[in-house]
Amino acid sequence: MSNNTNGLDNGLSGREQMSRLWAGWRIPYILADDDERAKGHVEGLTLFEGIEQSGLDDATSYILWRGERCFALLNAYPYTSGHLMVLPKRAAVNLEDLDDATYAELWEGVRMGVTAVKAEYRPEGVNVGMNLGRASGAGVPDHMHVHVLPRWSGDSNFLTSVAETRVLPESLADSWQRLSNAWPDS
Repeated sequence: MSNNTNGLDNGLSGREQMSRLWAGWRIPYILADDDERAKGHVEGLTLFEGIEQSGLDDATSYILWRGERCFALLNAYPYTSGHLMVLPKRAAVNLEDLDDATYAELWEGVRMGVTAVKAEYRPEGVNVGMNLGRASGAGVPDHMHVHVLPRWSGDSNFLTSVAETRVLPESLADSWQRLSNAWPDS
């Protein structure tokens, strides 16, 4: 019998049957140092300030919504398709650093994000959360943001648990289009 784990002998060795997942778009992030990850392309701006002020079309920068003080965009390295973030336009490290108007608009943006995710992805649940500070797992600790992501029963599988790999069924451009169409009027 071959090394085939499904019990069928198709004459292929285990290596020839191995599936491969390509995520070449991640290599710039993997190779970047902390300073490159934490700063935008504009000197003196955080990564997210740089994206918001880039002048790029929202479909290119994956910005889903722009309020007066806050905005929402897709996570470039999503946990699952539809993973978005809501954040203030001006960087703040901590939640308590926000003024009342920004705080209120941030949570209004989160509510709109949850509404869009539920309408478009029909998840069985939604995670909403923040990692404040490097020790909490914040990937961009100089600009706090709120994560909104759809979840389904069983979406943690052996690939995530053992291989530290995620399979995303759609491109960021497709996620952006779907969530942009579902985003509620502000």
